[in-house]
Amino acid sequence: MPAALENVSLRDQFHLDRIGLRLLSLFLGLTGYGAALALLIRSGLGADPWDVLHVAIAQRTGLSVGTVIIVVSFLVLVAWIPLRQHPGIGTLANALWIGVATDLTLFVVPPAHGLPLAITMMLGGVLLNAVSDAVYIGAHLGPGPRDGLMTGLHHRTGRPVGPLRFGIEATVLVAGWLLGGPVGVGTFVYAIAIGPIVGWVLPHVTIPVRRRAVRGAAGA
Repeated sequence: MPAALENVSLRDQFHLDRIGLRLLSLFLGLTGYGAALALLIRSGLGADPWDVLHVAIAQRTGLSVGTVIIVVSFLVLVAWIPLRQHPGIGTLANALWIGVATDLTLFVVPPAHGLPLAITMMLGGVLLNAVSDAVYIGAHLGPGPRDGLMTGLHHRTGRPVGPLRFGIEATVLVAGWLLGGPVGVGTFVYAIAIGPIVGWVLPHVTIPVRRRAVRGAAGA
């Protein structure tokens, strides 16, 4: 369990130690995350719960999947206001860059032809997504819009994070499925595997916050 994970305010994030390394980790993590979403979509075996909804909206509106991801991210950020959640550097970067990385990967990676390649892309997408998630979380530069919605509801309602996450993702999954989004075996593999993999990787990629640096910034 990564005890070093902390909730660092936006103001303090600008004064964190090793900020260059943190920004690099953030960029690599978000890029890998977007690429992983594209691999899951191109596998044809089902997307993760949020992307079931994103793909469904994209198909109905003619927008790219990445554009829909960005639009939905900022709509979710609006829901932060009554929850009194505060965005960080990583929150805004997440809202903007994951959609771009997804579209770029969808542009260069064609749909899988044949089941062996589809399974490989699906499993690779799940693994890359989990590792990338851990890398950008471990940078301590703020949660993504969807994670912040979950933690904000947790703080406001006192309900456990696990059931809240399940409820949110089940809701968007059903909505996406009803709109014609790609639900498949990959959707369920993602739901089962993502948590354990992130939990295992996170302690190895987290950049600990040196308390002196944060305190010094607060007192400046």
